[in-house]
Amino acid sequence: MSVLIPMSPLVAETTVKWLFLSGMALSGELAGSLALASLAVAATIGLILWFRRQHRINAFEQELEKAHEVIRNIGRERDLAQEEVFRRLYEERELNKEKTQFQAQLAEYEKYALARLALGAAHEINNPLLGILSHLELELNITTDLEQRAEIEQCIVGAKRISNTLRGLVNYARPGPLVLSKISLYRLVMDTLGFLEGQPMLRGKALENYVPAELPHIRADANQLSQVLMNLLLNAAEATPEGGKITISASKLTYVESVEIRVSDTGCGIPPDILPHVFEPFFTTKKGKGTGLGLSISQAYVRSHGGEMRVDSVVNHGTTITLTLPVRQDSAEGVGEAESEVVV
Repeated sequence: MSVLIPMSPLVAETTVKWLFLSGMALSGELAGSLALASLAVAATIGLILWFRRQHRINAFEQELEKAHEVIRNIGRERDLAQEEVFRRLYEERELNKEKTQFQAQLAEYEKYALARLALGAAHEINNPLLGILSHLELELNITTDLEQRAEIEQCIVGAKRISNTLRGLVNYARPGPLVLSKISLYRLVMDTLGFLEGQPMLRGKALENYVPAELPHIRADANQLSQVLMNLLLNAAEATPEGGKITISASKLTYVESVEIRVSDTGCGIPPDILPHVFEPFFTTKKGKGTGLGLSISQAYVRSHGGEMRVDSVVNHGTTITLTLPVRQDSAEGVGEAESEVVV
C-alpha cells in the first residue's frame, strides 16, 4: 500500500526543474558522443578518400613519367635521324662537288683533245681544200653549160662549208689572244645592227635596240664581242617568224662591276630536253644547215673575257640569251693591249 506524501507547490516546482535539467544533461552527453562519432566517421571517410586520391595521383605521375620517357626516346631517335640525314646530305654534297670537278676536268680534257684534232684537221684538210676551191672556181668561170655550172656551184658551197666548219673548230679549240680596248657597248651594238641591216633573214621582223648610251665603257676584244652579238642576232632571226620581234638590251649590274647584255626573240623557243645541250660542240637543231659551233664558240669567247652566258627559253614564246661581262679585265698572258683603240 503506497503512501502519498503531500508536497507544497514550491517543492513540486523545484523537483520538476531538477528532473528537466538532469534530462538535459543526459541529452547533451549523448549528443556529444554522437558528434564525436560523426567526426570520427567523417575523418575516416576523408582519410580513405585522401588515400585513394593519392593513389590516383601516384598512378598518374607514373603514367606521366612513362609518357615523358617515350617522348625523350622519340626525341633521341629524331635527333639521330636528323644527324643521319645531315650526314648523308653532306656526303651527297661532297659527291656532287667531286662530280662537278670531275666533269670540269673531263670537259677540259675533251677540249684539249678537240683542239689537237681541230688543229691537225685544219692543217691536213685546209691546204688541199683551197686547191679544190681554186680549181672549182676556175671551172665555174670557163663552163657555160647551166647544169654543169649548178653542180660546180654546189661543190663550191660544200667546200666552203667544210672550210667554215674547220675554222669554227679552230676558233672553239684555240681562241685567238684577246686584244683589249675600251668599248662603248652602245656604239658596238649600233655598228653590229648596221652591218646586219638588209640581211634577208631579218626582213619582216622588228629589231629593237634598248642599249642605253650612258653605259660605262668596258674593256673587251671588240672583234670577238661583235662576232658573239652577230651570231646571237642571226640565231634569233632564224628562230623568229615574220611579224616577230628581236630585242637587244643592256644594263649595269647594281652591286658588281659587270654589265648584262640580253638578246631576246619571240620565236619558237627551245624545248626543255634540248636546252641543256645548246652549248655543246656540234649540237644543232638546224639539220643540214648549221655546224653546231656557233653558241659553243660564243661561249668560249665570253668565258675568255671572264664572263658567262645563260639561256632562258619557253616553247612558242621565245628565247633570251644573257651575257654577263666584267667592266674591267685583269691583265693576263696572251692578252694584247690596245688602249688607244676606243670604240665611241
